[in-house]
Amino acid sequence: MQNLDLIDQKILSLLQSDGNLSAAEVAEKVNLSQSPCWRRIARLQEEGYIKKKVILLDRQKLGLHSVVFVNIKLSVHDRKVLSEFEEAVVGFPEVVECWTITGGVDYSLRIVTKDIQSYEQFLRKRLLKLPHILEAQSHVGITEVKHTTELPINSS
Repeated sequence: MQNLDLIDQKILSLLQSDGNLSAAEVAEKVNLSQSPCWRRIARLQEEGYIKKKVILLDRQKLGLHSVVFVNIKLSVHDRKVLSEFEEAVVGFPEVVECWTITGGVDYSLRIVTKDIQSYEQFLRKRLLKLPHILEAQSHVGITEVKHTTELPINSS
């Protein structure tokens, strides 16, 4: 954040909270005129602070009621195996997040499906068919306490 002044930080906060805001609306909220605000937004996009604009969907309304966290341990850890696993996981739409992690497992996945039976089918027919999976531990999400895509820009 070395190139971001307070106004840039406010702009990013506003836009990540509501991507539908126009440059004029953002400008008003940060006390800038529209043209300088638009230029700042364009610069933030060019510099990669703003990766892309998306619409967030309500998974419950879409019938996607199950969230399962799966920890994966692989039996082999060479580059080829890791790359093949990651490439396969990226191709599964049910996997909405995949992290390499430290500790006793290699990866942690967040998987979204319509119900637990759909998750079981995904697990048996797709995920566990991948080579070199030694262990998969599933943890079913019960109650979502907090879910946000907003990053803590102004936190110290």
